[in-house]
Amino acid sequence: MIRVGLAGIGFMGWIHYLGYQKVSGVELVAVSEPIEKRLNGDWRDIKGNFGPPGEMVDLSKVAKYKDYHDMLADPNVDVVDCCLPPSIHAGAAIAASKAGKHVFCEKPMALTTSDCREMVQAASAAGKQLFIGHVLPFFPEYAHAVQLIRSGEYGKLLGGTFKRVISDPTWLKDFWDPNRCGGPLIDLHVHDAHLIRLLFGMPTSLVTAGRMRGEVVEYCNTTFNFQDPSLVVSAVSGVINQQGRAFTHGFEIHLEKATMHYEFAGFADKGELMPLKILTADGQVVRPEIGGGDPSEAFVGEIAEVVKCVEANQPSPTLSGDLARDAIILCHKQTESVKTGGLVKI
Repeated sequence: MIRVGLAGIGFMGWIHYLGYQKVSGVELVAVSEPIEKRLNGDWRDIKGNFGPPGEMVDLSKVAKYKDYHDMLADPNVDVVDCCLPPSIHAGAAIAASKAGKHVFCEKPMALTTSDCREMVQAASAAGKQLFIGHVLPFFPEYAHAVQLIRSGEYGKLLGGTFKRVISDPTWLKDFWDPNRCGGPLIDLHVHDAHLIRLLFGMPTSLVTAGRMRGEVVEYCNTTFNFQDPSLVVSAVSGVINQQGRAFTHGFEIHLEKATMHYEFAGFADKGELMPLKILTADGQVVRPEIGGGDPSEAFVGEIAEVVKCVEANQPSPTLSGDLARDAIILCHKQTESVKTGGLVKI
C-alpha cells in the first residue's frame, strides 16, 4: 500500500483527494493545511471550474499538520502530494525529497528553470521519484492520440498544432504575477509545452509572436523547430479579454497516414465539442469511442500512474520531472522570443 501525505487543501487538493478514493493500492494517511477549518474537514468553500464542489470530509483517521514541514517527518508517509501554490512548489518538493519521500507535485512544476533543475537533482540525490501532475495526456482524447502515435499504426509523426486559450481569470489575483502564479505560459500553455516535448522531443529553437501584459506574455503563437526539419509544430495560447468563452483547447496532429482532430470550447451559453476524429489516408473519417466526459477522471488515471511507478520502482514516461522541467524551459524561451522579437535557441 502506497501511503500519501497531501500538502495543501485547495481546489487541486480536493480533486486529488477524490482521486485517491478511486485508486487501489494507495491510501491518504496525512494532510497539511494552515486553514484550521479545512484541517478539521470543512472543505465546503472549495470550488473550481470542473468537478463537484467541496464537502465535509472525514479526516478522523488521517494525521493532520498545519505546516507541511512537520508532515515530512511522518514515517508513515511514502509520497508527498504537493498541491501548494506554484511559488512554493520547489521548496516543498526539494524538502520532501531530502526527507526521503517520493514527490507528486501539481503543475506548473515551478516558476523558474533553476528551481526545476534543483527539484530534479534533489529527487535523484535522494534516490526517490519526482512526478509532476501534467494531467493532459490522461484526458481521453489526448490519451487516445498518444496511444495511436506510439502504436505506429498510422506511420511517422509529422507535426501538429495545439491550442489552449482562456478568458481573463479575474478571480485569480496572482495569475499575472511572474513570482506567484506565472501567467498564461507558465500556468496554461505549459500543458501543451509538456505534450509537445512528450510527443516530439525537445525543440532546438523556437520563434514566438505575442503580446505582453506587464512582465508576462498575454497571448502568443509559437513555431517550434526540431533536429528533424520535416517536423512542423506550432501552438497558440494565452488570454483573451472577452469573457464569453471561458476556455478552449484542442489539437490537429499530422501523421503519414492520418490526421487527428479534436477541439472543445466552453462558451458562456453552452459548451461546444468537436469530438476526436481520425482522417485516414483512404478518405475515411473514424470517430473512436473513447468515453470520458468528467475531467476529474483524468486525475484518477494520473494518480494510478504514480502508484504503479512507485510500486514498480520505475520512472513514469509521462509524469517525470525531466519532461516537466523541459516544458518550463520552453515557456521561458517563448517569453524571451516575444521580448526580443526573434528566434531563440534552446
